[in-house]
Amino acid sequence: MENYLDNHYIHRSNWLRAAVLGANDGILSTASIAIGVAAASTSSEPVVLATLAGLVAGALSMAAGEFVSVSSQTDVEQADIEREKIELATMPDLELQRLAEIYEERGLKKETALLVAKELTEVDALGAHVRDELGINDISQAKPLQAAFASGAAFTIGGLLPFLVTLMIPVKYLEFSLYGFAILFLILLGIIAAKTGGSSVLKAVVRITIWGTIAMGLSAFVGYLFQVNI
Repeated sequence: MENYLDNHYIHRSNWLRAAVLGANDGILSTASIAIGVAAASTSSEPVVLATLAGLVAGALSMAAGEFVSVSSQTDVEQADIEREKIELATMPDLELQRLAEIYEERGLKKETALLVAKELTEVDALGAHVRDELGINDISQAKPLQAAFASGAAFTIGGLLPFLVTLMIPVKYLEFSLYGFAILFLILLGIIAAKTGGSSVLKAVVRITIWGTIAMGLSAFVGYLFQVNI
């Protein structure tokens, strides 16, 4: 099993999804806030303040939102498992037949499917049904705290990058500097995420660059639209 996991990436999907989402949102939303405020500002102070507020609020929001959403998924999974326990206790023969049909649909002969279902039921009936009927396993099972921490921490790390730019670059050059640095950060994130997940680097970079440009461009447009100097 250890060698199998070393050669595949699906076991990383839960925390990787939350971490990539958090870091991407941290970079993009914090940079977008900074660009939008910078477009309507003549000094750095409002930009820094707005960016810091967005960073703190965003990190807490991401962690809380991820915890709530993944907890809801966990509740659904647990409810299905409890129903499966009741069904196994009240109609074991029907559940055995249902399990055999699942294996038959996957390509086993009817007799073989029934034999496999019987043997797995003797070892761990609930485990077999949870895995093969409900589709829940150790890899896919929701982990609220893990997702919340990964998402919140990643947002903070991602958001700190554009925040540091607002501290170092004069407001006169801030908009284009923020865009350039944010795109660079997003590209690096795309590369890291693709490498970690074993997926296409080019696809990740193109996707993240296009949507990042759209988000920051619209934020700058809003800043210019109101033409309020602060």
